[in-house]
Amino acid sequence: MKDVIKGMKEQCLHLNLKEGRNETSIPYLTIYKNTKKRITIPEPGCPFFFLTVDGELRLHSVNGIADYCPGQYFVSAIVSPMHGWNISGKNQALTTLVIEFSVDDILSVIRNIDGNLSEKIFSNDYEPKSCAADEDGLLESIYRLLGLLNQPEVLLFMGEHMKQEIIFRVILSQFGKEFLHNIVGIQQAGEIYNSNSWIKANYRSDFSVEDLAKQRNMSVSSFHSKFKKAVGMGPMQCQKKLRLTEARRLMLEEDYSVTDAAIDVGYESVSQFIRDYGKSFGRPPKEDIQQLQIKLKEIGTLAEG
Repeated sequence: MKDVIKGMKEQCLHLNLKEGRNETSIPYLTIYKNTKKRITIPEPGCPFFFLTVDGELRLHSVNGIADYCPGQYFVSAIVSPMHGWNISGKNQALTTLVIEFSVDDILSVIRNIDGNLSEKIFSNDYEPKSCAADEDGLLESIYRLLGLLNQPEVLLFMGEHMKQEIIFRVILSQFGKEFLHNIVGIQQAGEIYNSNSWIKANYRSDFSVEDLAKQRNMSVSSFHSKFKKAVGMGPMQCQKKLRLTEARRLMLEEDYSVTDAAIDVGYESVSQFIRDYGKSFGRPPKEDIQQLQIKLKEIGTLAEG
């Protein structure tokens, strides 16, 4: 698999990428090159696949902090990305690629899967013969997709087939079950996911459940119930989680003080921020950041060794 990752690096190198976003002749494929510390993460909306090709990415999301080396990826229908950070080292470029799917793209693949494989994945009856083999197959598919950029005569026909293959590989991956559940949830509650995306873009602002329900022409009780069922938490809890996640990043990555971080993400009361932070992360802000710095330093030392 090292050869496949090396091949993807070489393919991206030959594209002479510019800084930031690079559109390709494949409509659903975008490649990013970042030499700056903070990187661009696509806006939440349709599901997308995000792969680190070269360098090292640190992702801050409501699920926590995770580092991604070449060949590692996340799927946006599972992870709710907020901020990406280039931790590759001084002046080293971080190269990532994004493959965007529509919900209809994914549902089409699910409908065309032979037999009852989808049902088995949903019900935990599917046991892949080799998780590593499934991951290898996924990366090999993306490697071949990049190869189409040099074959314009076959791109129009093969491009859509490759998208379907990659979606199928994601379904077979370690994230398959959760991926399918998220897609079905998006299909059944599209308007709620639109509200969730709005909250992600406006979490620093003050708003109420009433405001959100009004946007969707729904009663407050109906909106709150549907939102919690679709997202897994209430809308105001979602806002709070986003604020605390960003505050944590500001203190960890940009050396903000507790007060400055609290104000930046929209808190009017620093004491309330500290209480909420402790409930969410298990420690007061200063102690949590100190522990994270120690942990991340240990991880970095192990990686260098």
